[in-house]
Amino acid sequence: MPSRPKPVTIATLAKMKRDQQRVSMLTAYDYTFATWLDQAGVDVLLVGDSLGMVVQGNKTTLPVTLRDMIYHGRAVVRAAKRALVMLDLPFPHGQLGVHKTLQAAARVMKLTGCQAVKLEGGAEQAETIAALVSAGIPVMAHVGLRPQSVHALGGYRVQRDAERLRRDAMAAQTAGAFGLLIECVPSQLAGELTAELDIPTIGIGAGPNCDGQVLVTQDLLGLTIGHVPKFVRPMANLGEQITQVTEQFNTSVRDGSFPSEQESFE
Repeated sequence: MPSRPKPVTIATLAKMKRDQQRVSMLTAYDYTFATWLDQAGVDVLLVGDSLGMVVQGNKTTLPVTLRDMIYHGRAVVRAAKRALVMLDLPFPHGQLGVHKTLQAAARVMKLTGCQAVKLEGGAEQAETIAALVSAGIPVMAHVGLRPQSVHALGGYRVQRDAERLRRDAMAAQTAGAFGLLIECVPSQLAGELTAELDIPTIGIGAGPNCDGQVLVTQDLLGLTIGHVPKFVRPMANLGEQITQVTEQFNTSVRDGSFPSEQESFE
């Protein structure tokens, strides 16, 4: 029998940082996609609140509920054999104070079986990060552009306040975060933070000098509907292929060539 792949843990990610091995992370929202991504060897599957835009068709991540995250998280955890599965704490559950955020994170961990949660914020979340970590809940902090604060930040903009970013990063590490996601930050600044931190950094729109990279899987596969961010490199054009295959199916149904005798039961 083939041996089961060795699961990725937060200790694995820490060692990858020390060994200068890059971490790959992609979003997953369902069993099918998570299965294929896991088999391809991705290190971390992020059940992101980006599902609010990618799956639900909302303009922001704000409408996503804790129930949504748990539903999609369960499906992804069922698929993952090797990858570490991490869930976003959706708005406003990460901003309700230590006690309520701890309750939400514990509920997510218990009901999905995921291995970690991601929490937007840095210095202002230090007390909450420390409480979650003390309770045995691994936390990745998220600094730079924080989609849950999109209105307060004035839109989806590159974040250039080096002093604040450094303060947020260091506070998250000191509080016990096992990693840091850096979003939409100038490449040089993200590289400087990565060099200064002992914990691994995962970049999205933060240049090549982070310890790892994450993308929304639909962006990677060419399934994006509408604007494609500057930091995305689509490595396929599956959206166009889906349209072509669907058109072929429509034609075969309408002209009676599907199903054939070979595809029918006697």
